[in-house]
Amino acid sequence: MAFKENIIIEDTTLRDGEQAPGVAFSGEEKIEILDSLISSGVKWIEAGINSMGGSERRSLRMMLERVEGSDIHLIGWNRGNKEDIANSIDLGFNHIHIGLPTSEIHLNDSISKSRSWLLDIACQLVDYAKQRGAFVSISAEDVGRSDLNFVIDYAAAIQEAGADRLRLSDTVGILNPQQYAHIIQKITDNVSIDTQCHAHNDFGYGVANTIAGLSAGARYFHTTVNGIGERAGMPDMAQTVMALKCHNDIDLGIDTKKLKSLSLQVAKASNTNLYPWQPIVGNNVFSHESGIHTNGTIKNGSAFEPINPDIVNGQRKIVIGKHSGKASLKYALDNMQHFWEEEKLDKLLALVREVSIIKKGELSYKSVCELYDTIL
Repeated sequence: MAFKENIIIEDTTLRDGEQAPGVAFSGEEKIEILDSLISSGVKWIEAGINSMGGSERRSLRMMLERVEGSDIHLIGWNRGNKEDIANSIDLGFNHIHIGLPTSEIHLNDSISKSRSWLLDIACQLVDYAKQRGAFVSISAEDVGRSDLNFVIDYAAAIQEAGADRLRLSDTVGILNPQQYAHIIQKITDNVSIDTQCHAHNDFGYGVANTIAGLSAGARYFHTTVNGIGERAGMPDMAQTVMALKCHNDIDLGIDTKKLKSLSLQVAKASNTNLYPWQPIVGNNVFSHESGIHTNGTIKNGSAFEPINPDIVNGQRKIVIGKHSGKASLKYALDNMQHFWEEEKLDKLLALVREVSIIKKGELSYKSVCELYDTIL
């Protein structure tokens, strides 16, 4: 298995991300997030769902006008019907996605249709959209519970109809990396159409499944900022970008210094807080408290950090708390240019640990100085 040379990130924060329960971006927020994604280097962006109408349609029109004449590709998501597709193209989308399922459970119990209906309607819709001059992406939704031989037949049929891309959606996030890679490998071996990873994170495999899928031959992949999305969310953009960059030497053209500001912007718009230990962008990622870690980090920043904080505009911090050692106390006192004597540090350390337990958190460097001054 090998990565394709031209892998493309497509962010779906503004579509699948916003479908997270309780998340509702205003038109202004959608425009601002779009601008930030573009500024970060993302060129393929799933913008939203035109069929929602109302303010969503107005926002999409503004977004299309904003990128007109640029190299930014905005994708409009559509249900599997001609009216949706026609309305999206009429609005100005020249990149459209068609959502259709391939699993028996979704065909039977969600849309009450047969496999033969699916093959027929998918080809009709692809042909119509191509005749309208659109780039056409189409789903095999719930691919994890689909008959793989049927998915291969479906892929061949929609390619013959003119589809540009097949989105392989692990809709309920049930696959592990080996299973997802196997599906993409089998399709890649049998059909030449470009494939896209769309991995939900229900078992925490979102990023891993995406990378496994790319290594098996997929060209496109979906992420969302902060991993927001339905249920347990989607592959996190920052994590996926950095994993591909650091582990696989794949540069997607993303300005990694902007990942944190983008993360904070989406967190605010989605009214959610980031975990402090959120990989890449969390406040604890480059923070150190335990004695052994801080001692090593003070001497050599890379001792307990996988990447240089500067790469992602992070900030290294020596935290004073229950698990601190004397090296941290010296660091805090020196940082405040406060005089200290070695023989008082054991008492200071004992005080710091008890106060941090009472506070249920870290102590400021100023507080460390004040505690030191209480020692006789």
